[in-house]
Amino acid sequence: MLALRLTRAARPAVQLRRLLVVAASAGTGFLLLCALGHALAHPAGAGGSALRLAWCAAPLAATVYLALAVARTDPGTRPRGGLFAAGLGPGRLRAVSAATTAASCALGSLLALLLFLLLRGDLTGRPAAGPAAGALAVGLPLPLPAVLTLLALVPAAASASVALSLRPREAARTAPTAGTGRRYGRFGAYGLAARETFGAYGRFGARRATARAAASGRAGAGTPGTATAATAATLSGTTAAASGQSGDGTSGHTPGATAAIPTPGATATALGEAALVPALADGAAPVASPGSRPATGSLPWGVAVLAAGLAMETTMADRSGGTSAGVLSGWALTALGLALAGPGLTHLCGRLLQAVRPGAVRLLAGRVLMAEAQRIGRPLGVVCAVASAAYAAASAHGADAASFGPLRTLGAVLVAGCAVATLLTTAVEAKQARAAATAALLRLGAPAGVLRGAAVLRAAVLPAVFGPLTLAVAQLAALPLARS
Repeated sequence: MLALRLTRAARPAVQLRRLLVVAASAGTGFLLLCALGHALAHPAGAGGSALRLAWCAAPLAATVYLALAVARTDPGTRPRGGLFAAGLGPGRLRAVSAATTAASCALGSLLALLLFLLLRGDLTGRPAAGPAAGALAVGLPLPLPAVLTLLALVPAAASASVALSLRPREAARTAPTAGTGRRYGRFGAYGLAARETFGAYGRFGARRATARAAASGRAGAGTPGTATAATAATLSGTTAAASGQSGDGTSGHTPGATAAIPTPGATATALGEAALVPALADGAAPVASPGSRPATGSLPWGVAVLAAGLAMETTMADRSGGTSAGVLSGWALTALGLALAGPGLTHLCGRLLQAVRPGAVRLLAGRVLMAEAQRIGRPLGVVCAVASAAYAAASAHGADAASFGPLRTLGAVLVAGCAVATLLTTAVEAKQARAAATAALLRLGAPAGVLRGAAVLRAAVLPAVFGPLTLAVAQLAALPLARS
């Protein structure tokens, strides 16, 4: 009931994203039912029916991926103080999000069943005619357990993925390094302080020296509060210096004070330092901390998996003519490799923007890309994989595009639409995640044109890097299909 209330009270943009999940689930359910209908109408061709069912794995994975992205951007299932006080903590909100996703996918499966029965003629008495009529099993009874099992695949997979992805993550406890052992503070309390000798606690000035050493250590480490305070001091100093100048060119300060004259270079430097606010995405620092896994760590694995996928696709296409399950496995490995390499490439785009004496706009754009590499890199890799597969399929069919069929066209449109919708939804999620940092930059005095320029620069550098990669992968994937 709570999931239905939150679904009904959502904003129009959230409802639109949920309708996209419903449409994707309906298309995937219809393709699964068509695979069942082909198996019923052609009992002797079990291999072809199994291959059709295997090709439905791509729309199923794309639908689940879209449902997961939509669940992440749902503002109704985020932890809030009022809901937590009512007993709805992160665990129950995760269950509500999974139930909302399951309801959307179940509605799509119901629409798929109604469309399938309508085309079969079970509701109107007039079955549809055309190239796809052979996959409808017109006049044959439908096995109810098989229909329910196929229609339950999308809601079950989507809700399980949402429940696993949105589980609360606790901060990992770092184990003590080898050779250090345990160190105890005063009175045996566990901590990282050195062992104190007798009488050290009461010695005059001992506590004050320790506090000064700890404060200087934190300042040297560059904590988020220190960086933000330094940036605010820089910007406020330039603003105060600008406002301190009177109309006749004299300063409004005391006679012994020296007024600083703000220059464009100082303002650009201040904005560049403001771009280093460590809370650009989910409260994490733009640069990976020593205890976290960097975004470029999966780049070698992505390249290796991509090469393996292209090799498998080439081998299987030469053997079977480009229609076997081996080609599907090769394309799946290629998509997985591009998805794994996407975060690393996005991180490298951010570093590329900051190369060779960057200004405020390039520095801000590069830092945002580095901070959001894990979030937007994988959807970008998936979009590249879909585009390369579409190019390879179009090159393989050539002028004989009519043989592609309506069901294959539906599957291709479904996969491409889910990939693009997931990328756009992830972009919305990234914008929501850095809303606090954007507001902080505006409070620090950053012009709105700088933020818009950084956004345009990010939107320009990603296609410039991922476009040639997509074209190269598409050419390599199309070569074996063209020979076959």
